[in-house]
Amino acid sequence: MTTVRTPPPPPLPVRQRAVAPAAGLSPMLSRLAAERATGVLVRECGSLYLSEGQVVHAESPATPGLDVLLTVRGALNAEGWREAIAEAGARRLVGRFLVDRGRIAKGALELCHLGALYDAAYFVLGPSSAPSRFRYGAAHWLGPVHPVPVAAVERETLRRRELLHRIWSDPATDDAPLVRIERLDEPAVAPRQAAVLGRVDGTRTAADISRALGRPAFHTLVDLRRLAAAGIVAPAPGTEVAARHEERERFDAAIPAEARAALRATSPAGAPPGPAPVTPAAMTPAPDTPAPATPATPVTPVGTATARTTPTAPPAAPPAPTALPARETPPLTLAPPDPLAPPDIPAPPDPLAHLALTSTDPDVSLLRRLRDALEAL
Repeated sequence: MTTVRTPPPPPLPVRQRAVAPAAGLSPMLSRLAAERATGVLVRECGSLYLSEGQVVHAESPATPGLDVLLTVRGALNAEGWREAIAEAGARRLVGRFLVDRGRIAKGALELCHLGALYDAAYFVLGPSSAPSRFRYGAAHWLGPVHPVPVAAVERETLRRRELLHRIWSDPATDDAPLVRIERLDEPAVAPRQAAVLGRVDGTRTAADISRALGRPAFHTLVDLRRLAAAGIVAPAPGTEVAARHEERERFDAAIPAEARAALRATSPAGAPPGPAPVTPAAMTPAPDTPAPATPATPVTPVGTATARTTPTAPPAAPPAPTALPARETPPLTLAPPDPLAPPDIPAPPDPLAHLALTSTDPDVSLLRRLRDALEAL
């Protein structure tokens, strides 16, 4: 009896979840979470408010605030927001005041608050060149709405970074003013992307478009990167050049003066000019043009004194034994010999000899030696 074993089916593909580094996106934030600290962490692109080691609010100038998200979309009127700020802002209980007065439902406030928190945290936890600082005991005027663990905030930030990179890896559209690229075969875009595209005017950035539409900034970045991948929008001309120039200036300012001088000394511009390359035309004279006669330089034997001559006296002729015989160079013509020429006319020069004289390729010399060996047989 034969037993047939059926192999198990292959495992289904599973998307890898974004895992934060061991030290976290911000080592200082991880340490504050472990301490269960309360206060505000101020970074270059915004602030994170902590309560008992959890994030309760986030703010960034690159994102619209919670007031914009609530009022522009119609979830709350501007008068109700101003009333809440005036009545409960000093007590830092604006969120509870809105719910207690019936201005907005508790679930709607939590959803809008979480969207604003993750949206701002994406920019706050971005790459920073400035030091971070933490003020203990500081609290936000909104008050506690829905605290979020630090690990969840970092994990969501990494997920958003990977999503933007998969859509379009060039982040130039995130900060620069944008222009629309006119195309005859422009593809159709979704209504959500069409609303973003209608705000592109050459001066607005992604943050400006987000505030005008009352949308989270990250959602606008997703739409803009998709439009950039389709070749519909691009950074305004000159914005990338200015950014690269500023980055080069900061890099040059960080280099010490001694290192900068050493770099200039070793650069190709400061190197002494080398000898001019020798070309075959300069090595071989023309076949029908005689070379001009140049006066020979007198050779003085070692150990003898040089004779003093007056300006009008001609230079002394070199001694006969030391004169070098002139080297005859055959005419470089590859034309076939004339059959009617007399027998005393020399044959045309060997092309391999000319190549060996003017070329540095070792294969040419090898071919010539092989030819001479075959002729000797």
